[in-house]
Amino acid sequence: MSDPRSAELFERAKESIPGGVNSPVRAFRAVGGTPIFIAKAAGAKLFGANGAEYTDYIGSWGPMILGHAHPAVVAAIGAAAANGTSYGAPTEGEVVLAEKVKSLYPSIEMLRCTSSGTEATMAAIRVARGYTGRALVVKFEGCYHGHADFLLVKAGSGMATFGVPDSAGVPEGIAKNTVTVPYNDLAALERVFDERGSEIAAVIVEPVVGNMGLVPPDPGFLEGLLALCTKHGAVSIFDEVMTGCRLSSGGYQKRAGLTPDMTCLGKIVGGGMPLAVYGGKRAIMEKVAPLGPVYQAGTLSGNPVAVAAALETLSRLDDALYTHLEALGAQLQSGIEAALSRTGVEGCVQRVGSMITLFFTKGPVRNWADASSSHTGRFATFHRELLARGEYWPPSQYEAAFLSGTHTPELIARTVAHVGEALEVVARS
Repeated sequence: MSDPRSAELFERAKESIPGGVNSPVRAFRAVGGTPIFIAKAAGAKLFGANGAEYTDYIGSWGPMILGHAHPAVVAAIGAAAANGTSYGAPTEGEVVLAEKVKSLYPSIEMLRCTSSGTEATMAAIRVARGYTGRALVVKFEGCYHGHADFLLVKAGSGMATFGVPDSAGVPEGIAKNTVTVPYNDLAALERVFDERGSEIAAVIVEPVVGNMGLVPPDPGFLEGLLALCTKHGAVSIFDEVMTGCRLSSGGYQKRAGLTPDMTCLGKIVGGGMPLAVYGGKRAIMEKVAPLGPVYQAGTLSGNPVAVAAALETLSRLDDALYTHLEALGAQLQSGIEAALSRTGVEGCVQRVGSMITLFFTKGPVRNWADASSSHTGRFATFHRELLARGEYWPPSQYEAAFLSGTHTPELIARTVAHVGEALEVVARS
């Protein structure tokens, strides 16, 4: 779809912003073409700078579970902003939000607000290190936990890989305190604990991965992870920035009946505003200043406008919403699978609730090695064909798509028809 206005804006942006974007995936490097600049959004729709309309399957990368510009959320933001946008002092709203989050996540006994998911995961690991007196952190290949230095670490395949930076600017000395093992490989995690269990402060994991495409945990994987942490005195951290309030009101941990030591939340918990949360057991969180020696602060943490959006959003997460999202997700999954079968294109659809990915590989996809076998050229063709038909799909094979409460069966049916047309082009390419 030709969009001269977006092309013009992109050229201007590249003069002032690295790559023309403020977050890398937005540049469309993985799929080619010019990114669509967005002018406004409403419900399940995005509107480009040239006025073109798109059905949105990104939802700001997850937060917009109620749809864009929900009237009640917008009203709450406006009312809060009218009273001042930032105080640098405590407010009643922060207390109410903390109580609300605790009611949704029984594993969280105390919590602290931050302004982003990266801040939340960074702080949670610092607190875990302060609590245990240990330095080593274990993460899983393909799981993204923000851009803190010690979390931008590359993994190998099979056995654990120690301390290889995945980004320029990350000192090797910092990276050496991070160990990476394959997701869904409990045996590899056991070997790391056998070798270095007394050094491990924390294990951090996306309980359902959304950052290499949607990859669910194998049965018993997360249970085994929690048991190993308990056995060796390490802190288990669920990064539910993406899955929190998305896969249920209490995140994946509620859905699966699991209790981590700490949890990081963002996106939906902030109502689409810059707000995130980290929290967990009281004994751990009491290490945070001013109660304890672990320092963490933020001028905009608990911002009153963001808190107002969060409270309004969280108040609307009822069973009817999740039932609706599950039905839409099942409709989209079955439609894509039928289109794959009809066109003969090799692919694998993976979904949990309202998160979904079409991998251009045989599947199932259990880890990064599986995900990276996807045919990214076919995905790029698929993405371009969908965009030309007014479907705004994530511009990377390795990102999950999201549904909102404002998507409808009719919208999904139209998208499925467009998916079929796009896959026909893929099959001929």
